[in-house]
Amino acid sequence: MRALTRPALPVLTAYLWVTMTSFGAVVLETVMVYPNVFADPPGSLELGMEFFALRGPSDVFPPLGLASWVLGAASLVLCRRVPTVRWWVLLSLIMFVAEGVVSMLYFWPRNEVLFVEGTAVHSAEHLRQVAAEFETWHARSRTVLNTVAAVAAFTALGRAYRLHVLATGSGARHGAAAARRGR
Repeated sequence: MRALTRPALPVLTAYLWVTMTSFGAVVLETVMVYPNVFADPPGSLELGMEFFALRGPSDVFPPLGLASWVLGAASLVLCRRVPTVRWWVLLSLIMFVAEGVVSMLYFWPRNEVLFVEGTAVHSAEHLRQVAAEFETWHARSRTVLNTVAAVAAFTALGRAYRLHVLATGSGARHGAAAARRGR
């Protein structure tokens, strides 16, 4: 059994934290924010723009996505010699990269149509069509990709922690100490 390098567990923990933050944010967007923003375009889009005036998804997701790519790549490098962890990190990282590419190629142009150009450039019917496409594909692509990324990152950390406990023998030490205390 190969051992993890010392920084692998903290970096993998940070990666899981970013992954779970992203996953939670995407679920929140999918089930709470977007049904309201896309309820009745173009009026609901304008109301959404007012709501997101100080801070919106475009302020949060690009830095969070970059953090997931950087921490995922660092986790992959640090866990590269441990196949039971490496493949889970790789799967999670692939899901994040896929989500980033899908966002840039599919969602960013639609964001431009819906939230930048709006009724000044497009008809209400076109905005309704783009909003329906956006909401449908957001739920199908970003939610699924983030779910797989989160499950894979969680599995990777669980396996890495198990290897750490086995390698250090801390599980046996803690178990014996708990037994002596009567737990």
